[in-house]
Amino acid sequence: MRATVALLALAHGALALAPPQRPFSHDAHRIPTIHESAVMARRILHLSGLGTLSTIFPASSSAQETRPSDVGGTAIVLVDYIVDCEYATGNPTILALDIATSFKNVAAGSNISLSLNWIPPQGRVRSPDSMPRFSLQGYLEDVSANELEEHAIPACFARYHPDSRAWYPGNRIHTSRWVRLVVQEVYWIGGFGDRVFIGWIPVEWRNVTRQEVRECVLPGEEERSWWREWLGL
Repeated sequence: MRATVALLALAHGALALAPPQRPFSHDAHRIPTIHESAVMARRILHLSGLGTLSTIFPASSSAQETRPSDVGGTAIVLVDYIVDCEYATGNPTILALDIATSFKNVAAGSNISLSLNWIPPQGRVRSPDSMPRFSLQGYLEDVSANELEEHAIPACFARYHPDSRAWYPGNRIHTSRWVRLVVQEVYWIGGFGDRVFIGWIPVEWRNVTRQEVRECVLPGEEERSWWREWLGL
């Protein structure tokens, strides 16, 4: 009888501790769902500190710019600091320097997108082309003073990029401001099309919970305690 009670207790404990989400470890014939793909995308955003911003040069020339005349209307793609500080929405936080090309283009009327990709630890994945990547389509929005305090934006950003403090708003070098990329659309490429989801992720992006992001394990990623990760340990 005691052995039966002990086995039941162990089974209950196993059910209570949900295993990490491993979307890539499912049966080879089952493609991850849109929601599972959204969880992976949010996980990549959380682990990334860099993203690629795409904007378009103005068609008209400017006396204040030295760019070639034939680049008007063409796209330029540049890497910038981005941080996951607003967990409820998944809108990336960006420190926008007014002198930077991407933000000049946006001020001149360009749209903007942000691309991210998962780069696992070296040697753990054979084919980089099989790794997930995605693009966020949206627009930039200023972060208010109340929101800066609510989400502890300066401290959050510094955890990823300690050097960025030199360019925080009010610095003596360049004019800067806190903005968020308000995500409107998400295009996801999970890897090879016969094994993963490829396509647009709708509102699922915002339906992902913080717990799901904590428990998701990406290809080649080592498991670690979520509380250590969120504390930056």
